[in-house]
Amino acid sequence: MKRIAKGLIVVMCILLLIIFTKALLFSSKQVSVKGPENLVVDKFLVARHLAGALACRTISSEDESRLDRGAFLELHRYLERTYPRAHRVMKKEVINGLSLLYTWQGTDPSLKPLLLMSHLDVVPAEKSDGEGWTHPPFSGTVAGGYIWGRGALDVKNGLIGIMEAMEMMAVKGISPARTFYLAFGHDEEVGGDRGNGKIAELLKERGIRLACVIDEGGYIVDGMIPGVSAPVALIGIAEKGYLSVELSAQGAGGHSSMPPENTNVGKVARAVYRLEKNPFPGTLDGPARDMFEFVGPEMPFAYRILFANTWLFKPLIGMVLSGAPSTAAMIRTTTAATMFHAGTMENVLAQKAVATINFRILPGETAGSVIDRVRRVIDDDNVIITELKHSQEPSPVSAVNAGEFTALQRAISAVFPRAIAAPYLVVGATDSRHYSGIADQVYRFLPARLGKDDMKRIHGVNERISVDNMAEIPLFILTFIKELDRR
Repeated sequence: MKRIAKGLIVVMCILLLIIFTKALLFSSKQVSVKGPENLVVDKFLVARHLAGALACRTISSEDESRLDRGAFLELHRYLERTYPRAHRVMKKEVINGLSLLYTWQGTDPSLKPLLLMSHLDVVPAEKSDGEGWTHPPFSGTVAGGYIWGRGALDVKNGLIGIMEAMEMMAVKGISPARTFYLAFGHDEEVGGDRGNGKIAELLKERGIRLACVIDEGGYIVDGMIPGVSAPVALIGIAEKGYLSVELSAQGAGGHSSMPPENTNVGKVARAVYRLEKNPFPGTLDGPARDMFEFVGPEMPFAYRILFANTWLFKPLIGMVLSGAPSTAAMIRTTTAATMFHAGTMENVLAQKAVATINFRILPGETAGSVIDRVRRVIDDDNVIITELKHSQEPSPVSAVNAGEFTALQRAISAVFPRAIAAPYLVVGATDSRHYSGIADQVYRFLPARLGKDDMKRIHGVNERISVDNMAEIPLFILTFIKELDRR
């Protein structure tokens, strides 16, 4: 027994030595770059320019016949008036009537082009045209150090930030080494097929191969990553897929006083219950692993022990991350029951019951593998599983060791020196997915600063961005361009 005890002590000592050594060697992946020189942005002018764009009511609609086309065309004209020098040096094309593609030809044809993206459309305002807003959502108000309005965060700040950067380059007489494309779709909020989808098809037809695409999707978040006190600049290296299915059961109705053992409502409800009680397994591979390899070294030592030794603590980390919806979504395909329809009267058995389930698919899974698992978990031939239209496979995962990613890191360090740059998985969908087939790398990052209270402003009430932060966006874009060409 003494020998066994001594052996266990030796094993424990070796294990602890390995754990602490790996934590101590868990080195930072951050870079340090001096701030940009000779770049001055008039923040009040930029704020007014964004305010003017917010006043254009470019509201999305699934039904294109219901679009206010005049609002989109007014935004086109507004960009021409506001950025005259940029329009002189760039070629402008109107795609599918309302979307915009700009080309600024570079001086070095050996360099693959860069695509900067945003979108022109916004979601409707809440309730009756802005009820509950501090300032009307389409007034373009600058007040209290903020620019207020629908699109201030999603994502006319990106549109204006890109155009400000192009105008500054044109005014200074700077010609880009590589060709720039600017792609501004008009229907991102409803899928993007008619806007950036068509632009991507056009570039593919022209034989364009892009070095890099930069779109929305990642932000600079503060107070949202447990164990990290500094702001974190989240660079989306991939985004989840999208799939909705209907679960239905149908049969004879009848009076509720003589119900069968299993009603149609009960069958579908049981199927939903089984899916919710058996979530997809979580994984720390892929983008989640990449994120914590960048964030982990910046955490307190106790957290560093965990993330430097995922080989040992993976179950514990998975359990912790699964405890909150925001972090659980990073490590698994999510299951959300969103709609349920059945019955016509309280005392009549429903002849048909239908539930809609939405899945956000983790890279590594497919729509087909999700449906196969749904069928196994439900395990009921009486429940019909129907895939709805508009499913989207997960995007490819872009590299964190690519030069374009390093250029993003360096630009973030230069403009936001306190921020920790880290890759992450975008749990929603962006227009950038349309370009994955013609781009070497696709990254989703727009340097809007978001605190916990700001997340609910996106698609919510009182959407706004600070005047100071808005001025940082063109500065970041110019710095990224400089760092990209320095590679």
